[in-house]
Amino acid sequence: MQFDTPALLYAFGLTLFAGLSTGIGSLMALMSRKFNPKFLAISLGFSAGVMIYVSLVEILAKSRASLTTIYDVKTGNWIALGAFFAGIGLIALIDRLVPSYENPHEMKNLAHPRASQAHDAKRLMRMGVFSALAISIHNFPEGMATFIGALHDPRMGVSIAGAIAIHNIPEGIAVSVPIYFATRSHKRAFLYSFASGLAEPIGALVGFFLLSSFFTPATFGIVFALIAGIMVYISLDELLPTAEEYGEHHLAIGGLVGGMAVMGVSLVLFL
Repeated sequence: MQFDTPALLYAFGLTLFAGLSTGIGSLMALMSRKFNPKFLAISLGFSAGVMIYVSLVEILAKSRASLTTIYDVKTGNWIALGAFFAGIGLIALIDRLVPSYENPHEMKNLAHPRASQAHDAKRLMRMGVFSALAISIHNFPEGMATFIGALHDPRMGVSIAGAIAIHNIPEGIAVSVPIYFATRSHKRAFLYSFASGLAEPIGALVGFFLLSSFFTPATFGIVFALIAGIMVYISLDELLPTAEEYGEHHLAIGGLVGGMAVMGVSLVLFL
């Protein structure tokens, strides 16, 4: 399957935007005098709602439609189901291999570290560096998801990129805050956070070059089901727990419902 240059540049641009939004989180933490945890909680819930809705209603449906054009209906649906849970298993395995202390999916509220932590520079530096590495690992498959989604459907690519960009913001905070308190350098903290987001466009390029010669309806069907599984797991394992960590339960759920509603309306409007 061939893709023209504008489509490739558009997909890559969306992926780059989503990945480098870790820098937005870093700037929020380093430059804002008044950190607003409630706003972040609502935003994370909103992102989870977008990702869950688009994964289950749009992406998984496209996966089944693609696979059932090649196989019979029952076989195509079984393959889509298997790939969906394989995506969940893949991202869960990545979580399992990353120690929980450095894992961004296990992150705590780092916006206001305890005063005693500011004196433990070595520990904080290690925490920030390992958070950056862990986030890079997690961002790699997210970059592939955004890029391939945008190639297949530009409108859906915008939804995926926007949701991932929002959820990358607290990851930027998780990297920059401990490094800043360890080094007292805004520049160094921002650069580490910004660099961790580069794994997303790198993942997009690697995924494209590995899969470009195998892009068929079957490949798209399987990859889309994998993407849906990855996004649902990230929403349930990272976004909602982190939203509740930063704000109240009902704020997170309100954001979740709002994200689903906006995503649902946008899909209906652009049918």
